[in-house]
Parts: sequence; structure tokens; C-alpha cells
Amino acid sequence: MAHLPVNHPGRPFYRVLAAGIGLYILVFGIVGLVRTWDLPFFDRGDNWALGLQTNPAFGLLSIGAGAVLLGGAGYGRNVDHFINLAGSGVFLVAGLVMMTLLHTGANLLNFAIVNCAVSFLIGLALLLAGLYGKTGPPELAAAEEQLRCGERGEAAPDPELAGQAQVSGRGGSPAAASPPDGTARSRPG
Repeated sequence: MAHLPVNHPGRPFYRVLAAGIGLYILVFGIVGLVRTWDLPFFDRGDNWALGLQTNPAFGLLSIGAGAVLLGGAGYGRNVDHFINLAGSGVFLVAGLVMMTLLHTGANLLNFAIVNCAVSFLIGLALLLAGLYGKTGPPELAAAEEQLRCGERGEAAPDPELAGQAQVSGRGGSPAAASPPDGTARSRPG
């Protein structure tokens, strides 16, 4: 069963991580837009800002994405959780799509392979921040913990393994169990 931790102790760290990513993207967009302001909107020249290739279109897009990430991290209250999860998907898919379009005329955002790698890293970091960024009331956190650990605070048993232990009668595998007629099984070999 899928499980997202609620009120994870590392949540403040992941929130700061997402804010740092948003700040980097925002600053990159501003620097990229300033450096490419006089160029055509979808220019495909050799224009670099903060280690990534850019053009005015990518600069404006980065300013918007950085502002959304930074705003979500600042606001909190599960908004950052959903923004980080959605942002992770956007960055992972964008990195993959732009990698397929690198040496074509459809590379409108002037991506280079380093842009794709950074997009993948940002997507993974946002996914991590989104998965551990969920908040909720203490009752919900306790219910999630009980679901994860069982009633007594121990790890919940795997239902498949419990079924195998019942089949053999001794906790072994079903293959080691004796047939119901009492005859012993011979091993192939």
C-alpha cells in the first residue's frame, strides 16, 4: 500500500531544499533574461547563465517556475507538497523531452545536455521534497504511523509471508510442506 509520511521530522529540511531550488531557478531566469534581452525570443545561440544555456523564452519561463516554487515553499500548508510533486514531474518530463529535441529545430528553449541533467536533478530533488513535505493534524500523522507500523508499534507483517507460514505449518516455504496424504515429497535432482 502506498504511504506518504505526514509531519515527517525532515520536513523543514526538504522545505528549505525546495526554496533553494526555487531561488536558483529564479536567479538563473533573471540573469539569463538580462544577458539575452536584446536577442530574438527563441534564439539558439551560445548564451550561458549560471552554467546553463539560455534564451529569453527560457529566462522568462525560469522566472515563473522559480517564483512558483519559492512562493509555495514560503507559504507551506501542503501547498508546497503539491507544488513540489507537480514540479518534479514537470522538470523530469521537460528534461527528457528537451533531450530528444537537442539537435533539432524544435529546441526552442536553447537547451544543452547540461540543462537536461540539471532538469533531472531538480526534478528528483523536488520529488524528494514533495514526498516528505506533507503536513497534517497529529491524528492523521498517528493514523499513518499506525498503518505503517501496525497496532503495537512493530513493523506490520507482510500478508504474503504470513500466508506462506500458514501453508507449511512451520513457518517455512510452501514447497517444504508435506502433502496432505502423508507421503514425503522427493526433491528433483
